[in-house]
Amino acid sequence: MVDITHKSNTLRIATAQAIVKVSSQATIDAIQNDTVPKGNVFAMSKAAGLLGVKKTPELLPDCHPMPIEFTGVTYEIEDLTVLIKVTVKTIYKTGVEVEAMHGASIVALNMYDMLKPIDKGVEIQTIKLLQKKGGKSSFPVKNVAELVGGIIVCSDTISKGIGEDKSGKLIKEKLDGFGLQTKEVTIIPDDIEMIRSQVLDLKETCNLIVITGGTGISPRDNTPEAVLPLIDKRLIGVEETIRRYGQERTPFAMLSRSVVGTIGNRLIVCLPGSSKGVVESLDAILPHLFHGYTVLKGVRQS
Repeated sequence: MVDITHKSNTLRIATAQAIVKVSSQATIDAIQNDTVPKGNVFAMSKAAGLLGVKKTPELLPDCHPMPIEFTGVTYEIEDLTVLIKVTVKTIYKTGVEVEAMHGASIVALNMYDMLKPIDKGVEIQTIKLLQKKGGKSSFPVKNVAELVGGIIVCSDTISKGIGEDKSGKLIKEKLDGFGLQTKEVTIIPDDIEMIRSQVLDLKETCNLIVITGGTGISPRDNTPEAVLPLIDKRLIGVEETIRRYGQERTPFAMLSRSVVGTIGNRLIVCLPGSSKGVVESLDAILPHLFHGYTVLKGVRQS
């Protein structure tokens, strides 16, 4: 089963269809007049489809169990065919397209089972996904290649050559992976004036400045104090997203003082110093944070 623990919950919607074709108008009439010997075809097939959606992870080994928060089943009759549509919704980390397709197939199979005593020519046709929404594919971020990233590591020990910088390298790998141009990582001590000076220097050439370290509560954690006076607009929602995402993974995330905001038309993000905290924070906000740059430019994104 694929690891989805790094993903965030979003609204996921999928609609699938299946087609049942009968061989005579008499079968269609029996469905519409509720004279099929096994019972009401539409009602019983809908009930079967609802169960099919819920039981998808029990039958398909790579599908994740998830809360199914809506399932809708509709029918349309066109000549000798019944068009079945199944829509499934959830707020979760992965999509529901397989659940929708499974539900549609079960609706069709139940209709086949109910109709075969009166129509030996019943066929199931064209089970397919019609549309899906949710996840990263529904929120594309454009013009990322225009961004230039600057990375600052705030650490007294690493700046003295004690220990190895892992967090700065991880940030660079993440940003490079999204197609940004990134400058080499700058390592400085946990000093307020040095942090401010480095931020002001990078903002001349970088659209995005990412700082790691100094966001905790120890005596030498000074990054928020250094950065906040420089910020024009604080992005509280981004900060909340980082802490919420971290809190779902470790109780110590509540002690983080991550700061995010704008300096002119630049974005600045202050992250924890640990490599685990950096990766989790970036997973929480990327790539959607890049949309902020589009907004800062005054360009509407379709």
